[in-house]
Amino acid sequence: MSNAVPSPALQADLPARLRALYPALNELPAGALEFVLDQHTSHLHAPAGTLLFDEGAPCPGFPMLLAGGVRVARGSPGGRALELYCVTPGELCVVSMACLFGQTALSAHGQAVEDTELVLLKPPGLEAWCEHPPFRRYVFGVLADRLADLMALAEAVAFQQLDQRLAQALLGHGPALATTHQALADGLGTVREIVSRLLNRFERSGWVRLSRERIEVLDSQALRALASGAQRGG
Repeated sequence: MSNAVPSPALQADLPARLRALYPALNELPAGALEFVLDQHTSHLHAPAGTLLFDEGAPCPGFPMLLAGGVRVARGSPGGRALELYCVTPGELCVVSMACLFGQTALSAHGQAVEDTELVLLKPPGLEAWCEHPPFRRYVFGVLADRLADLMALAEAVAFQQLDQRLAQALLGHGPALATTHQALADGLGTVREIVSRLLNRFERSGWVRLSRERIEVLDSQALRALASGAQRGG
């Protein structure tokens, strides 16, 4: 975990913060949370851009986010990549989970997208908590939900045209999206030049207005129609 900085000691309010974000921890037996936090975790702060885990490497542990966000993607962190999902506080990383349960190498990399605070749960700690049915049910429920998301992503990559996927990526963020063409390309698993070409086409059609690191949505109905496959890009 390059650039991740350990905290000098576990904060006294850490158990309460984790319980608030991960309610399943409230169902652990008395003392089980505090024991694992004391014996089997590291409390870390990671600046934006920190590589928290890398594709093909052993899993260093199970991240539980307190603040910030982690982008999980397949491919090279410095090159083309396909974003699988983003982990935010209160959510779980299924790539790390699958690696720990299956004792295999990581199948994707995770990078902090902003300054991030997390508790890194070591394998013995995860095993200890999963011995308790309420926490185990919670973990498997998250796995099932994320698997459905990944299947939808695989379907989109396999069957949707890139212009459809780009239109979909522009929706749901309000009237304006603060992002770069490169960030959109990374999320879609393509290159910046293709995304820029499509965005310029959208702008000529009157659907968006482009400016530096900002995309203003002018015609969300047209974008929604394209995302659904009801029309092709102009």
